[in-house]
Amino acid sequence: MITPANSSEMVLVRACKQVGLTYEDAALLRAHSASVYLLPRESTVARISSYEHQGVQAKASVAIARWLVEQDFPATEPLLDHAIEVDSSVVTFWRYYSQKGREKPPARALGLILRRLHGLRPPPFRLPAYQPLMGLLRALERPNVLGDDDRAWLKERAEFLIQQYYQLDSHLGVGFVHGDAYRGNTLWGPHGVLLGDWDEASVAPRELDLVNIYQGVRYGVSDDVFDEFTAAYGWDVREWSGFTVLREMRDLHTLTGFVRRSVAEPGAAEELRRRTESLRYPKPEAGVLWRSST
Repeated sequence: MITPANSSEMVLVRACKQVGLTYEDAALLRAHSASVYLLPRESTVARISSYEHQGVQAKASVAIARWLVEQDFPATEPLLDHAIEVDSSVVTFWRYYSQKGREKPPARALGLILRRLHGLRPPPFRLPAYQPLMGLLRALERPNVLGDDDRAWLKERAEFLIQQYYQLDSHLGVGFVHGDAYRGNTLWGPHGVLLGDWDEASVAPRELDLVNIYQGVRYGVSDDVFDEFTAAYGWDVREWSGFTVLREMRDLHTLTGFVRRSVAEPGAAEELRRRTESLRYPKPEAGVLWRSST
């Protein structure tokens, strides 16, 4: 039961009151880059982003998802076609898809969805250009638990990869991408698998959407999963010259939420240090498995 004890809960309550949704039995589903709450009696999910982090993109994500649903594309559906602004936060409301008793959607489903996404005609509105690692660089400027040496290394590494990104020679071309496509953003819907979390939708080399799944090696995912994804999409991004650049970008990208949360949350601080050390001082012979961000 929600008894507003922290900033995200207070934002949730105020946003729900604005649109007449019941919030008393809200339950936190996830707190990372965005805070995600389930409103059980409304069969609705509320996503809370700050303007500093993803607020502008969160507002746009509603229009993007609505357009995709109208194209009969398997995207999660917004409950409201506009965002709610509460102080420095943006709240969007989405239809809830229960995953109870179901395993995570298979890799092949993500591959098929991305193949379809990359074949769509351009949307009837302007999409922003993808900004690689900007969120991480901004987060590193704020208070966090990393030492000066680690912060300097991450900043230098990010700037190097950004430079490499702008020199990539895309095989698939530049166009509409999801921007954060991985199995964690897929859900079982009423008629199959859906792709959600459109906050990072943008224009970029399409390979950007294909690399994220391969970061699964950090969590012990087997090659069979990667091969299944590749077969479904119909092209193996691992054979492309820019694969390593985008995969290493993804490694750094996943640090962003932990950097932001590290001061307030001991668990986030521990995982941030663990990931940073494994990137800075890799031990290929042993390997260091990362823990989930959820």
